[in-house]
Amino acid sequence: MTGKNKWMKRDLNKFKKLILEKRNSTLDSIEKARKLTDNILEGGSVNAIYSSHMADAGSDHQEREKAFYWLKREMDYLQYLDRALDMIDDGSFGVCKECGEKIPEARIIEVPHTSTCYDCKTKVK
Repeated sequence: MTGKNKWMKRDLNKFKKLILEKRNSTLDSIEKARKLTDNILEGGSVNAIYSSHMADAGSDHQEREKAFYWLKREMDYLQYLDRALDMIDDGSFGVCKECGEKIPEARIIEVPHTSTCYDCKTKVK
């Protein structure tokens, strides 16, 4: 990989700061989602006793499922952000794994954990 295909250290530091901000925000979202799922679980056992209508039981189940989905989604995103931080450390961040070119800054800002440029990502295989 040539120097022109790598991001400069100041750019990497800017991206790292962005990723760390998104990571902190994601950790806050995970904490909120965990509290929500805990509340649903605690309330669900009480409501299940009094819920005699199938629609109410179905709604309760759907709310639990949705809360767990959002929690998993946030945890997956956190893993992607951690991987991006690792890529900054190992020097592979911001370089498309398909074509080897620098990923445009706009794409990195929008999807900081990306490992492919837009053209390679959307290329039909």
